[in-house]
Amino acid sequence: MKKLGLLVLSLLLSGISLAQCGAGEVEVTMIVHTDDWGYEGYWQLLPSGNACGTGMIDEGGNPAVGCNGAGLQNQTPGGYGDNIQVNEGPWCLLDGQQYDLVYTDDWGDGGFTFEIFVNGFQIETFDGIGLGATFTFTAAEPPAYDLSVFKSNLYSYITVGSYNLDAHVFNGGTTTVTSYDLNYTIDGGAVNTHSVTGTSLANYMDEDVAHSIPISIPTNGVYIIQVWADNINGGNADQNNANDTLNAIVEAGPGRPNYLDGYIGATVTVDQVAGPSNQVNDPTDLDFHPVLSNKELWVINRGTEPSGGSTVTIYDAGEPTQNSVWKQDGNAWHFMSLPTGLAFSQNSNWANSPGVYDANHNGGAAFTGPSLWSSNMAVYAQPSGGNGSHLDMLHLSPYSQGIAAEVDNVFWVTDGYTGDVVRYDFAEDHGPGNSFHGDAIVHRYSDDVIAKDPNNVIVSHCVLDEDNQWIYVVDHGNQRVIRIDITTGSDQGGTPNYPMNEPIAEYLEITGYTQELVLSGLDKPAGIDVIDNRMIISEYQTGEIIIYDITNMPATELERISTGLNSVQGIKIGPDGRIWFVDGNSDGVYKLETADLGLNELTYEINVYPNPSAGSFNVHVANQVEGIVEVSDVNGKIIATQSIDGYSAQLDLDVQSGIYFVNIVSGETRSETYKLTIK
Repeated sequence: MKKLGLLVLSLLLSGISLAQCGAGEVEVTMIVHTDDWGYEGYWQLLPSGNACGTGMIDEGGNPAVGCNGAGLQNQTPGGYGDNIQVNEGPWCLLDGQQYDLVYTDDWGDGGFTFEIFVNGFQIETFDGIGLGATFTFTAAEPPAYDLSVFKSNLYSYITVGSYNLDAHVFNGGTTTVTSYDLNYTIDGGAVNTHSVTGTSLANYMDEDVAHSIPISIPTNGVYIIQVWADNINGGNADQNNANDTLNAIVEAGPGRPNYLDGYIGATVTVDQVAGPSNQVNDPTDLDFHPVLSNKELWVINRGTEPSGGSTVTIYDAGEPTQNSVWKQDGNAWHFMSLPTGLAFSQNSNWANSPGVYDANHNGGAAFTGPSLWSSNMAVYAQPSGGNGSHLDMLHLSPYSQGIAAEVDNVFWVTDGYTGDVVRYDFAEDHGPGNSFHGDAIVHRYSDDVIAKDPNNVIVSHCVLDEDNQWIYVVDHGNQRVIRIDITTGSDQGGTPNYPMNEPIAEYLEITGYTQELVLSGLDKPAGIDVIDNRMIISEYQTGEIIIYDITNMPATELERISTGLNSVQGIKIGPDGRIWFVDGNSDGVYKLETADLGLNELTYEINVYPNPSAGSFNVHVANQVEGIVEVSDVNGKIIATQSIDGYSAQLDLDVQSGIYFVNIVSGETRSETYKLTIK
């Protein structure tokens, strides 16, 4: 999506005048964007390295805040107005020299944005967060050609397969770009090129580009994927190589195995993983970090309304090397008040659902909803000024009862106040401790009414079946589970049934969607998870965990496991295929084990010969197996299959020369992948 920061448009709207600078100088201008509290901000322009107030070139904003007023919360009137754009400069500065922009914020929650221009071309955007910061820039006109790839859809952990590459390309140069090549390599191998034509990318604009050649990840391992743009406007080289290439380190590993049927009819033990000694205290939910190989488990504690909740991060969960870290954000009282749920997105951000009526706790109108956080421990629960370390928060769901991730910064919430299911798209997060919500998109699904626990103790979790695009929701008060097809429904028009209490990009009420009853007649349901054609539900009071077949609706009960506990809340199928859950009254984190669970894993190696081959080859295994031999190409497409029942199989391929991949699939499990060369 191209930014509206187009140079010519910005200059026309801003009315910035052009100065006549001397030899060796460039003209520098700045646009300041204020937030809802314009009086809080102050800035100074200085030679780089100077302390605030020393050798000042210019200043702006509220002088009552000054250099030393960050975080004092004096709330002295003055300075800029609220939510306005202010043009500052021009200044004639030495070409090629560095300068500092010092920003301080009275409240300590940031909010100002600064755009820097040199000779009319934008070179920087600085977002003020927390107490403020010192921003450094070089007063130099950008080169004519300067394309960079600054973001992609590559996650740090994936499973083996073929993936479409989407990249974000940015023009930092002065020339409008009309064509270029987008390239990528895997581990320094062959260059895969996609030609982009018919674009119009002016200075400081960006766009999303879908590469035409999928990325193939054939085997487990760590890959370095490099993405860059070149051949600008028909042959011009990039003139700033320092920012050309995006380097993504991607780990390919196993996904969550489905071992749920291994619990059926088996003797199950309840193993405690963590408890009060790990500072687990009245936990409501848990989820695993998306880098599954790390076995990093996050648990969220309810806490109290005045203090807010907290988290326990368990590393190497369930292993002899297990250790844990307890953390609480400085503003958890607002952003994590009585949390009911926690959900990780594949981009490693996570969100929680506050179970409180009003996060401000001031007796006024309700103002609360899901909060977005970073899993980076250098960011999460670290000081960032007066507004905590949260990355974003939206305020349209009082008494949030559960939360599920969809993609990136998109989450679904069970709204306990209205009884709706609500989709929250935070879009771009505003950074730690900031407060901009204007790009958010919220869709409220309101055809039915979900009922929460009237005592606000038992949660109502939800989970997304990503493969089939169903959101499954525990309706605690009506003792049932429903599911909604998130690809259906339409905007009903008019005003949603809950008032919009802050300016956001889009707020719609969705009706006419496909909804199905998954099951009814439950007792006190709380937690839920789904994998393939199986679903698990936790019963809070009886402590039972129930396994269902969801091939057909309503779901069919397969097994009911007693945990011996009486306050089971969130549950999760872990990276090891086990059922993990939390229990409030015992302050515990547990997993369910059985002696035979997962023993059907294919742990043996396979041998393929001859290799290289002219097309005919044998597959041999050391242990007898019944399954299917699969052969796939470099794009992950399966091109041949052959049954195997015993120790070997023979295949004959009539394909082009190249690299192919062979493995064996038996039930829900898959062997290692073997590389085969066809000549």
